[in-house]
Amino acid sequence: MTELSPRLAELARAYGVATEFWDWQGRHTQVSEETILAVLSALGVEAGSEEAVEAALLDVELAPWRRLVPPVVVTVEGRVPAVPVHVSPEDEATATLLLEDGSSRDVAVLSAEDAPAREVDGAPVERRVLALDESLPLGWHTLEVRAGDRRARTSLVVTPAAISLPEPLERPGSQSWGLMTQLYAMRSADSWGIGDLADLGDAGAWAAGLGADFVLVNPLHAAEPVPPIEPSPYLPTSRRFVSPLYIRVEDVPEVGYLSAAERQLVEWHADDARRYLDLDFIERDAVWMAKEAALRMIFRQRRSLRRARAFNAFVEREGQGLVDFATWCAIVQVHGTWWRQWPAELQDPRSTAVESFREKHAEEVEFHLWLQWILDEQLGRVQRDLLDTGMSLGVVADLAVGVHPDGADAWSLGEALARGVTVGAPPDQYNQMGQDWSQPPWRPDQLEELAYAPYRDMIRAALRHSGGLRVDHVLGLFRLWWIPQGMSPLHGTYVRYDHDAMIGILLLEAHRTGAVVIGEDLGTVEPGVREYLRDRGVMGTSILWFERDWDGDGGLLDPEQWRELCLATVTTHDLPPSAGYLQGVHVELRSRLGLLERPLEEELAEDARSREEVLADLRRRGLLRPGAAVPQQVEALHAFLTRTPAKLLGVSVSDLAGDTRVINQPGTDEEYPNWRVPLAGPDGSRVLLEELFTWRSARRLARTVNQGD
Repeated sequence: MTELSPRLAELARAYGVATEFWDWQGRHTQVSEETILAVLSALGVEAGSEEAVEAALLDVELAPWRRLVPPVVVTVEGRVPAVPVHVSPEDEATATLLLEDGSSRDVAVLSAEDAPAREVDGAPVERRVLALDESLPLGWHTLEVRAGDRRARTSLVVTPAAISLPEPLERPGSQSWGLMTQLYAMRSADSWGIGDLADLGDAGAWAAGLGADFVLVNPLHAAEPVPPIEPSPYLPTSRRFVSPLYIRVEDVPEVGYLSAAERQLVEWHADDARRYLDLDFIERDAVWMAKEAALRMIFRQRRSLRRARAFNAFVEREGQGLVDFATWCAIVQVHGTWWRQWPAELQDPRSTAVESFREKHAEEVEFHLWLQWILDEQLGRVQRDLLDTGMSLGVVADLAVGVHPDGADAWSLGEALARGVTVGAPPDQYNQMGQDWSQPPWRPDQLEELAYAPYRDMIRAALRHSGGLRVDHVLGLFRLWWIPQGMSPLHGTYVRYDHDAMIGILLLEAHRTGAVVIGEDLGTVEPGVREYLRDRGVMGTSILWFERDWDGDGGLLDPEQWRELCLATVTTHDLPPSAGYLQGVHVELRSRLGLLERPLEEELAEDARSREEVLADLRRRGLLRPGAAVPQQVEALHAFLTRTPAKLLGVSVSDLAGDTRVINQPGTDEEYPNWRVPLAGPDGSRVLLEELFTWRSARRLARTVNQGD
């Protein structure tokens, strides 16, 4: 591989682009020049020649000096923020701090002793600093700075040093458990072929009766408004809004205004959708067609004055982001989901053509605004009901890593998302070919330019009706694996983010709602990241099969040595349910799909050895009798979790049902029906919630984690 020129390497580092890294096997790897150039191009940096590199280096060096103040300053409560001000030497500078509560303070502008004036674009510029103090309250504040004839505003975000656990979890030795579920798969006889928010409420109420404190649900993010609908909840069209597939139609208040004939039509659509309960796989497209027809009929009913005011207030609160999303949905109805193939004038959400389209299709836009309002109401009701049952957390939401490249967010967020690259993961022991998730990443420079507003709005939406937030691949708030389009995941590189800002804003919004934050910190973790997250109050994720004494003999980690601040589980959605894992179904599946680097026999032997090591440990601890069947092995695995100090324990609904089928096989797309497998029992036949609630085996597993025996 050709060695990078020192100046190109310097430019890459200036933009947070890694030029080297250590892989999962500890091997030092040099990133290719081709990859570096492609990633820099996605960041808007031309570096194809020595002259371009020199010009780009000068631009990045002078960029802060060309601004009166930076676009945003994110700091920690109790810490004095350093805010530079760049002015002409002869200009007098003044500043005012506008606090979020509406009050204001005058701020002195002082000379910076360690920053001599320099020439910028032919004129001298001097760096000064604002004399702020550590008594700033938490929140989003605004700094107004004036110097000569220049005026500028910047956001000053004061974040918590750490967030605290809710009171029940703060007690020494306390431990809470909850369900983990893929909502689309968790269906009842009243479901329209797919699990919905009423099912979520019922499952939570049942679990609360068994002592559960939360229900962690897969991302409910919005998918396409027309078929084909992307099945993966981790590849949404928007992370800020919710999929209308999860609406329980009969719970919409305006159903009460339907005529007898219209009610009959709704029932006909419901019966049509419920036919899909008997199929082997979730049929999102067919279900949505039935559900959409019924919802459009209900949408056209009159609203009471109270309801009309509530709807208008919701639209006003959500602002332009919601309007953009609804507009995208409306345009999709006419021009399809591939927005980069729309007429050129509609590809810019701020164009006059888009505004004209919105006015011409006002009713269609309003329909999609209304759907989000209904979802907001139903989600809020579920959370209130679960808290009323005595749960301490209620719903714990899940935030996907990114969005579909042709989705609403990719259209409406503009340059906040990078073009020409996708997010993925480098090769690791679980997927030795690496992964390409096909999602455009946040541009760290543009997030800063936008004062992190799109990121903040997304976090706020996720926390509005939840007692906690699981952040998928939380490591991506530190660095993400960027893959240039046309290249394999093997040829990507890491791009770094301002993790102090990303984590700080996440914690500020969680603090405001009293929510816990759970970071999915599996995979290749750079040194110090887990410790950083722990110190700031972010819970980690510990999977039983992966918790090993890596500093010792590599054996199963003793339960006493597990970390306290984590969500501990036996399995995860990227592995089979526990019964399936115990039978090695994942190895055989990966072999059929060509995802193994070693021979099948070798992989099976290694997997069997690893499983037996765990089972032997359970027998040694008296948690499992010799010769026990798979259901008893699953119970023993969960009993092991209760011996750890982990604050939260998660039990998959698939484990309650004894399901064995893989939910998602990383590294595949159409090769396996990812995210389309409904809840089933040990024999592969469907299981509805009403049945599961009556199973003694399900209650027994719940009692195992509730009582710790």
